[in-house]
Formats: sequence, C-alpha cells, structure tokens
Amino acid sequence: MSPSPPAPIIVTALLGAEDLAWADSLRRKHFPAGRNQLPAHLTLFHHLPPSALDSLRRLLSGEARTTARPAARISRLMSLGQGVALAVESPGLAAIRARIADALHGQLMPQDQAAWRPHITIQNKVPPSAARALLQALQKEFSPRPVEITGLALHYYRGGPWELIAESRFSRSGPFRRS
Repeated sequence: MSPSPPAPIIVTALLGAEDLAWADSLRRKHFPAGRNQLPAHLTLFHHLPPSALDSLRRLLSGEARTTARPAARISRLMSLGQGVALAVESPGLAAIRARIADALHGQLMPQDQAAWRPHITIQNKVPPSAARALLQALQKEFSPRPVEITGLALHYYRGGPWELIAESRFSRSGPFRRS
C-alpha cells in the first residue's frame, strides 16, 4: 500500500476529556448531522502547507515540552452568522500560536494571517434565523467556565474527517482549576 499523498495541515489545541465531552455533546446536538464529520475542536491554524510538517512537529513538541499548560476559559457565546461557537480566551494559548506563526512566516494562508478568534464551533452551515434562535436559547443558561487545554495536535485535511498526524501533550501543569 502506498503512503497517502501530502495534504494541508491543521493545528488544533487538545481539550481535556471533560471539556471535550461537554463541547462535543453540544456539537452533536446542534450541528447539522449530515455535515458533522469532526468532534468539537479548537483550531489554531486552518491550512498549513505539507512542506511545513517537520517544522511543525518540532515546534509543537518544543512548545509542549517547555511551556506550562495554558489557562483558558470559555468566555461567551459567539455568533458565526450561520452558526454558534463558544469563544475561548487564553493569553497563554495566543502566545503559543503567535510563536508558531512567527516561526512559519511566509507559509501562512490569508485565513491564518488574520486576527485569531479562538472558538469551538457547536453549530454551522444553518440558516441565520436558526443560528440566532440557538444563540438566544443558549444564552439563557450560559455562564463562563474554565476549559482545560492539554496539548497541541497536527492533522491532515483530506476533505472529510481529519487524519491525526501527531499529538504533543503539555508536560508542565498550568493554572487550570475546575471551579
């Protein structure tokens, strides 16, 4: 069997098991079933060239080895126009992303050069009226909460479910506390 051809690379932050289960249950409940091919996720980079794979492996491994697990929280619900997301605040994760972006200067697509708006999508590709209705319904019971970031991951994008390349788990504990 021949190896798969190169494909664009996606970089995500890994969520703790409890937070992943919670966010993914919202995604399964509200994302159009025929379009939901992925578990809940927090994307750092949407489309990196396959030629950056070796650099990315080194960068993510280095970050995970030398950086403490960043504090993060879901701060608010966010409208995507045709969907709803959980907005994530994490200065530590933003700093990690900025260092990776600096190291990959000249290799970023326009979407990854733009300002980063960290979020976990729980609904997308629905009529704007349906998205507004869900946003209003969720806002009635929403309250900010911490979210655990346990590492970083690389995935190939081949048009369907992502193909995991590698995970790098943070080796130093950080300030995460479930209240």
